[in-house]
Amino acid sequence: MQDASNTSMPLRGSALARGALRLFGWRVVGPATLPARAVVIAYPHTSNWDFLVGILGRDALGLSAHWVGKDSLFRWPLGIAMRALGGIAVNRRQRSGFVERIASEFAQREGFLLAIAPEGTRSRTPGWKSGFYRIALAAKVPVVLGCIDYTRHEVGIVGCVELSGIEADDLARIAAAYAGKDGRYPDRQSPVVLLSGR
Repeated sequence: MQDASNTSMPLRGSALARGALRLFGWRVVGPATLPARAVVIAYPHTSNWDFLVGILGRDALGLSAHWVGKDSLFRWPLGIAMRALGGIAVNRRQRSGFVERIASEFAQREGFLLAIAPEGTRSRTPGWKSGFYRIALAAKVPVVLGCIDYTRHEVGIVGCVELSGIEADDLARIAAAYAGKDGRYPDRQSPVVLLSGR
């Protein structure tokens, strides 16, 4: 099978989503193409509004991206809508081989984008959960840097990082791309470091 992580797909976004964002003063930013397979991280995540702005941003860019959320979001009846929007439930209370399962999904598909909020919560924490990093390394795919910047009212993609596996170097490049990007509540933003054992 062709290595789709080395191919790119053109972005053809929804004019309706772009119009809705423009109506509320938001601008969509991003490249003309993206890798066909990648882990897309969404940072910073400090407000419930991020979900709505993020979904509109995804549609405005034309990203056919799945996303990961805590399993409690997928209970009846909300779960039907969450799955229809591309959601994948994860049980954070137990280790379930999630990284391996998602890496397998990448291996079986020529095109697969998975969006993850690495902070895992809207509150400030000492750092990021490492799942996105472990999935990207296991699947041998790049990390696309999604952002909702409330200071500039911009939503979209601010970079793409091919991981080296040297954690400090990779996180430094990611942090540099997010420098000056603020969530709705900047004091809730978590630093760009991986939490050990998470």
